Amino acid sequence: MTSKPFLNKLIKHCFYFWLILCFPLIGISQLTFTESDQGIEIKEAGNKVLFYQKAIKTADGGFPRNNYIHPLYNLNGTELTEDFPGDHPHHRGVFWAWHQIIVGTLPLGDAWECRDFIWNINKTDVSSKGQTLKLFISTQWESPLWLTKEGTKKPFLLENTTISIHAKEHNYRIINFEISLLALEEDLSIGGSDDEKGYGGFSVRMKLPKSVQFSSFNGIVSPKINAVQGGNWMNITSSSNGMKNASGIVIISHQGSPGSKQSWILRKKESMQNCVYPGRKPVPVSTTDPTILKYSLLIYEGFMTGQEIQSIYEKLK
Repeated sequence: MTSKPFLNKLIKHCFYFWLILCFPLIGISQLTFTESDQGIEIKEAGNKVLFYQKAIKTADGGFPRNNYIHPLYNLNGTELTEDFPGDHPHHRGVFWAWHQIIVGTLPLGDAWECRDFIWNINKTDVSSKGQTLKLFISTQWESPLWLTKEGTKKPFLLENTTISIHAKEHNYRIINFEISLLALEEDLSIGGSDDEKGYGGFSVRMKLPKSVQFSSFNGIVSPKINAVQGGNWMNITSSSNGMKNASGIVIISHQGSPGSKQSWILRKKESMQNCVYPGRKPVPVSTTDPTILKYSLLIYEGFMTGQEIQSIYEKLK
C-alpha cells in the first residue's frame, strides 16, 4: 500500500512538473545576443530583433560608419530599416548624428554625412535583467581634422549610449535609447544642418509604404520641407493597409531630453524621419555635465490609437 506522505509528495512533484511544462517562460527572458567582430545581434525566442553595427561599414570605400542599428525588425521578423539607400547613401537604419561639430570655430567633420568623422568604439557590454536586455556602448568621437602635436587623432567627445531592448508585450515592443555626450575639449558644440531645415539628431531610415501616414497625439501631421511641430511622439504607419494588417513605428522623444522635443523632419519617401535636436543653431556640450538625450521606439502590429500610444509614452521614464 502506498503511504499517504509518499502520495502527497508524488502529487506535489507532478504539479511542479506540470507548471514547468505549461508555463516555461514565466519570469524568464527569451532575449538573447550573439556578438561578433561586426556587431551584436539581438533575438527573442529565436526571432531577430535588431543588429547593432560595431565594425566600420562602407559602400565601396565611401560613407564609412558604425555605431548604429541595422537591421531593425518588426514583430514578425521583417526588416524595417535601410542601409546605404541609393538616394541618400549616408543614411543608415537607426542612427544619431549631427552635421555641425565644432571646437571653438573649427568644424570637425560631418557625422551625419560620414565625412571626416570616426566613431572609435572602445567598449561594449550586454547585460540582462528580467525581461530587458541592455546594450552599453562607449564611443570616442574622433576626426582626422583634430590631431595631437604628434599627428595622431585626439578624441574630442565621449559618447556613452545604453540601448534597452524590452521583450515583446501584447502587440508591441519598446526599445529605449539613452545617449550621453560629454565633451573632452572646451568650447565644443553640436548642431543640425546649417539651413532652415536644421535636421540632425535621432533618426530612423525606414522602408516606407507608398501610403505612409504620420500622426501624433493631436491627430494627422503633414510633412513639410522644413521641420513641423508634432508633439513628443510621432506614429509612422500606412494609411491604406487597414486595421487587419496595420503596423507601425512610433518615435518617442522623452520629456527629460533637452530641446523642444516637438520638432520633426518628416518625409514620405526616399529619406529618414528625424526628431530634430538642437536645430540649426549649435548648442554647447559640457566637459563636466553630460548632455543626456532619451528616445524610444515603439514597434507594433495591429492598430494602436493615439490614446494607447500616449498612455505608453506617459509611463516611460
